[in-house]
Amino acid sequence: MNTNARAPRGRWIEGWDPENEALWESTGKHVARRNLIFSIISEHIGFSIWSIWSVLVLFMGPDIGLPFTASEKFLLVITPNLVGAVLRLPYAAAVTRFGGRNWTIFSSVVLLVPAGLAFYFVQQPGTPLWVFMLIGATAGVGGGNFASSMTNITIFFPQRLQGWALGLNAGGGNIGVATIQVVGLLVIAFAGNTHPSYVAAIYLPLIAVSAVCAALFMDNVDAIKAKPGALLEACGSKHTWWISFLYVGTFGSFIGYSFAFGLVLQTEFDFTPLQAASWTFLGPLMGSLSRPLGGWLADRIGGARVTAWNFVLMAVGVAVLLVASALGSFGLYVTAFIVLFLLTGLGNGSTYKMIPAVYAKEAEDEVTSGGEAVAAFAKARRLSGAVIGIAGAIGALGGVGINLAFRSSYSGAAASGDAALTVFLAYYLVCVLVTWAVYLRGALKPGQDPAGLPAKRTAEAGRA
Repeated sequence: MNTNARAPRGRWIEGWDPENEALWESTGKHVARRNLIFSIISEHIGFSIWSIWSVLVLFMGPDIGLPFTASEKFLLVITPNLVGAVLRLPYAAAVTRFGGRNWTIFSSVVLLVPAGLAFYFVQQPGTPLWVFMLIGATAGVGGGNFASSMTNITIFFPQRLQGWALGLNAGGGNIGVATIQVVGLLVIAFAGNTHPSYVAAIYLPLIAVSAVCAALFMDNVDAIKAKPGALLEACGSKHTWWISFLYVGTFGSFIGYSFAFGLVLQTEFDFTPLQAASWTFLGPLMGSLSRPLGGWLADRIGGARVTAWNFVLMAVGVAVLLVASALGSFGLYVTAFIVLFLLTGLGNGSTYKMIPAVYAKEAEDEVTSGGEAVAAFAKARRLSGAVIGIAGAIGALGGVGINLAFRSSYSGAAASGDAALTVFLAYYLVCVLVTWAVYLRGALKPGQDPAGLPAKRTAEAGRA
């Protein structure tokens, strides 16, 4: 295995096998960690650009010649969310075709387009909504970065560490949502609420630095090249659709709430941009920081168990939001929302951990039944990479649903988010039932959890 500090430019590391303990300890883990660090940086900036319009809409008003209504602003933040969700499938496939390093360079450079367009047009009073929607659509490329980054990082780490690695990679990326909201808060605090272009301007040099770092420090891995038809093969697996359904409830909630939180506070409590921005970063921050913890817990006690209990708590969190809304209590409302963000992060980590674990369990069963071990576990890795892309895309569509529900709820006569919250509560309860019925009841022997095997057992299975 060629695991030198840097692979030759444009070349692939050959013979990569993170399940080989000796090679992992000697050189593999250093290569994997280096790629993880710069993958996080790129994904972090991608998430920031993807969610940039959740910040820019807080500035939009008569003062800068962009007097859009709350309903129009919700439509604007929905647009990049939708495009980003759709792009996740081709982005996941692209990294298997072009290589992790190569695709990270491209996906970083292309972020200059939405950032540059946003920088220019928010300074143009009277620009119509449809122009901003087109610009918002280009910001969707930042959402695609997640799928390519996660697919790439999966191959670098042994299965027993993937919950931690994927959680850290995704959490570091997710925190980009909180970061850009902090940037928006600082711009409003120091320059006022009439300079949204400053938010985009700050990210233009950061995007360039991210692309250069990917070129200098990341690697392509031969083992990540997928056989043609991997996505189609994954579509034939029932687990693809069950896990995607659950991921709508976890990541869909995280990204949907992240995009909507500021507008919800502005609409629910008649906040100024500064007041809204003072709170909006806390939710995405907590959700991002808790994601690695969800993966860590899943590594130890099982992904399905963590996911099921997490959905129970999410349902409780939404119920508290409904109570806070009825009481008109800002303190209780914000506290419940931030706790809900934290739970979405935990659920993101545990649900994503379910993907490689489910297919590792299927490979183990195939080997136990007389199948060839190398082929079985190669198939498991191939399916895991494909399902990461599919689940990531479908899960991100949940964010579109969140914002559509809020837009519809606030457009009604009551001008309240309660109708949307009631729908979310029902969905989380259904997710509890699905997790229990598919992964925790009957399908396994007592004490087993196919969606999060104990780390030691999974590692032994991978080396079989």
